[in-house]
Amino acid sequence: MPPQHPTHPSDPGAPGLVDFSVDLTAQEVLRRAQVMAALGPDWDPIEVLRGEEAAYDLLYSGLDAEQQRIYDGLVEAGVLAPRGDGHAAT
Repeated sequence: MPPQHPTHPSDPGAPGLVDFSVDLTAQEVLRRAQVMAALGPDWDPIEVLRGEEAAYDLLYSGLDAEQQRIYDGLVEAGVLAPRGDGHAAT
């Protein structure tokens, strides 16, 4: 028969809790440094944001009436952020 092991800390004979902590500060600093190195020296966050905005403008441009209605409903529901005057670009 296998030995009986207490499974709950309040059970008599249960081992005490052991403090266990890990400081991930050094690993986080290393991770961030590796991300920045991977992005490279030519990475321009402002240009990236401009590119994302241009992509969204293109994505929501030229919508037909039904697509525009759905888009407006999603904006009204807070699913999509309003763009410009609150309507997709034409």
